[in-house]
Amino acid sequence: MKKITAIIADDEKELRRHLAKLLNQLWPELVIAGESKNGPETLELVHRHSPDIVFLDINMPGLSGIEVARQIYRQCSIIFITAYDQYAIEAFENEALDYILKPVQKERLLTSIERCKRRFMNHAQKQADLNPLLQHLEKTLLKEKASPFLQWIRAQHGDSIRLISIEDVLLFKSADKYTLVITSKKESLIRKTIKELDQELDPEKFWKIHRGTIINVSAISKISKSISGKYVVKINNYDEPLLVSRSYSHLFKQM
Repeated sequence: MKKITAIIADDEKELRRHLAKLLNQLWPELVIAGESKNGPETLELVHRHSPDIVFLDINMPGLSGIEVARQIYRQCSIIFITAYDQYAIEAFENEALDYILKPVQKERLLTSIERCKRRFMNHAQKQADLNPLLQHLEKTLLKEKASPFLQWIRAQHGDSIRLISIEDVLLFKSADKYTLVITSKKESLIRKTIKELDQELDPEKFWKIHRGTIINVSAISKISKSISGKYVVKINNYDEPLLVSRSYSHLFKQM
């Protein structure tokens, strides 16, 4: 029986490594013929190895995953890797294309693997024309990318990457050379500084209240004043009261 081969295409080395590790565990018979970090490299690998499956990141430099998919979908099965949960489900509902969300979870990957195995066992034909679906996906992606502000935070957890939606973040706090990202469920460390985050976050939704603290305005549950006259902010699902520096007190005078 012919061995099934695959290529992993993602611009982040850690994500490629994580996915390859999971595939080795869940589908040891699968031969990973190569890895690529951008669109042109992916096309070259597909031409060289003629893989059965391409795990394809939607957002890659050079050529996007969608642009690559337009050129290769008649030759192989495509499993998109995407961070964009809100449109992925809508775009892939008809199962003409498969997708897995970042960070890649074992259970979801296993579902994709089983689907691939069934397709190969049934000798299913490749889709006749996926261009309309790819066009719809591209339009939705452009809408998602229209915002100039940071939408996702990538946090390293051991060998895996955790992707945190910016809407889930309660606050950011400086922690030595790192920044602590705090949600209602978990705390994570990232290498971005508070200064960098302050430039990348939507100023209507995230306020810097101290040189080492940025809060999500929608997470504020209470504002009071200390004996010294400084504002004190209480955040939902976070026990520690946060003191507002006088430099940022003007933000709260309107509230």
